[in-house]
Amino acid sequence: MGNNKVIATIDISRPSGRKIVRELQNKRAVKLEYPLPEGGTDNWHDWKEVYERGLDKLSELYETDIRKLAEENDIKL
Repeated sequence: MGNNKVIATIDISRPSGRKIVRELQNKRAVKLEYPLPEGGTDNWHDWKEVYERGLDKLSELYETDIRKLAEENDIKL
């Protein structure tokens, strides 16, 4: 009786799988791990690129240059 663990794979693409995960995630004895998508690691962006794109989107959304606005108000981004 040395091994008291079970590893299960739950398909969360269906509502029943998502329900099972929701029920398990608040249990103290359960540790959930979410694997990275297969084959997707080559397409990841670095944080700096994501951050810059986010600033671009905010600038576009509010129709103003967020970087310039931060500089004028001494806000460090």
